[in-house]
This record gives sequence, C-alpha cells and structure tokens, in this order.
Amino acid sequence: MNRLTVGLIQQSCSDNRSATVDKTISLIRQAADRGARLITLQELHTGPYFCQCEETSFFDRAEPVPGPSTEQFGAIARELGVVIVSSLFERRAPGLYHNTAVVLERDGSIAGMYRKMHIPDDPAFYEKFYFTPGDLGFRPIRTSVGKLGVLVCWDQWYPEAARLMALAGAELLIYPTAIGWDPADTRDEQERQLDAWITVQRGHAIANGLPVVAINRVGLETDPSGVGNGIQFWGNSFVAGCQGEFLGRGSTDREEVMVVDLEMGRSERVRRIWPFLRDRRIDAFADLTRRFIDGE
Repeated sequence: MNRLTVGLIQQSCSDNRSATVDKTISLIRQAADRGARLITLQELHTGPYFCQCEETSFFDRAEPVPGPSTEQFGAIARELGVVIVSSLFERRAPGLYHNTAVVLERDGSIAGMYRKMHIPDDPAFYEKFYFTPGDLGFRPIRTSVGKLGVLVCWDQWYPEAARLMALAGAELLIYPTAIGWDPADTRDEQERQLDAWITVQRGHAIANGLPVVAINRVGLETDPSGVGNGIQFWGNSFVAGCQGEFLGRGSTDREEVMVVDLEMGRSERVRRIWPFLRDRRIDAFADLTRRFIDGE
C-alpha cells in the first residue's frame, strides 16, 4: 500500500462520558467520510484528564480490556471499515491499572494493545498514583493498514522508545497525548514548551525515517481538587513526514478533524539517503542500559 489516509481527532473532553464519546464518534464519522482509513484518538479520550490530583475514587473510571470502550469503538470501526487507535484507563486486576492504547481492526476486533511505559509524576500530572508502567515492551501492532508503532504521551520525549519501535519494524509512530500549559505560565514559557514538544517528535521522525502522528486534546480542564490552576491543553496535533516536515498541523484552541495523506513507501527512499540505521554503533551503545554514567 503506497498511500495511507490518516485521521486525527482533536477535541475537548467533559466529565459526561456519554456526551464525550458521542462527540468522538461523530468526529470519527467525519474523518471516515473524508477518506481516513486509520483514525487516531487522543490520550484518555473518554473523559477529562483526571490525573491533575490524587483521588482514589477516580480508579472507578478504569475498565477492562476488552470492555465498554473496546466494544463501543470496535463497533464503529467495524461499521465504517476503519482502523482506530484508542486510549483508555485499563483495570487489569484489583490494584493494578495501566494507561493503555488499544488498536481496533476494521472488523472491530482488537488488533493489539500498548501499555504506556514512561509514567510521569509532576504537578498536575500525577500519573504514578494511577498507572503501573507498561510491560508489553516496544512492539509494533500489525494491522490491515500497516505496522503501527503506538506510544503514549510521556513516551514521546524518549528517543529510545521511538528507536526500538523503528527497529521492530514500525511503519509509522503514533502518540496519543494529553499535554498542556499551566494557565499561570508566561507566554514565553508556553511557547518554549510547545516548541520543545513539537521539535522532539519531529526529531524522532528524522532519526528513524518514519512519519509521526501526534494527537492532543484542547480546552481548559480544571483541577478536580481545586488546588491547582488546571491545564490549558494546547492542541497542535500534527503529522510529520520522514524528514520531519509538517504534513498537517492543528490549531491551539479548536476541536477539529485533521485528515492527512501519507506516502508509505517514502521511508524506504529516505533511509537510502540518510542511512542512520546502517551507521549505528551498536557495539558502543551498552551504556544506554545504565541509569547514569558517573564521571571519572
């Protein structure tokens, strides 16, 4: 397959799960109507980003796989004949929860899943309270539209994760995301953070010769505890080509459906002129498995 049309659903989310999911499904339909065969959703897209505080009652939001979300989104994938990359709060066992991406094949079945490996613990992003680090490794998910290197949010800052997906045969990298500003940040600081987020992911595209799809939410979400300033999610969902070029980029503050065409054979051509995988000094990389290298 030489061309793949990808849909990115950038939206706001409310605490009304039914209304949020109904809106998501409506946007999925729009993407499919515009020719998308692969439709990607943002991180934890069935509700608000609840990790702004530590609250045990929020574990009630978790669900099994398979479960309600995979049934709902699997049904729409089957109806429309599209592959969907979804994201949910997985309840694996009592006291064991993950931040999990599930890929639904166009027949509605579960093609595979990825459990978020890198778990942040920062003001307004208290994910270590909720999520156990993933244990499925960095393995692409085989689908009818290609091998998808699905990673989640905080994973997008780590070149090792992108590289391992590429080495395992991923044909594109996909990052469901929930990231934004503290509303108290200065304009300069906001611009630095957004630029860093975009730049590091474009770097993954370049270093691996793979397209990158990053999907983020929009809108201000308040801190449920009332302690923090909330998060202003900055949108800017984008698709970068194999040399880091923008193929599509969303707005900062609007819900929207982006549809972008990818030329899937281009990775082969780019890697022939930029053979980074050929020239890697794997004989000298053993120290990458160490936490830190103390100076002499």
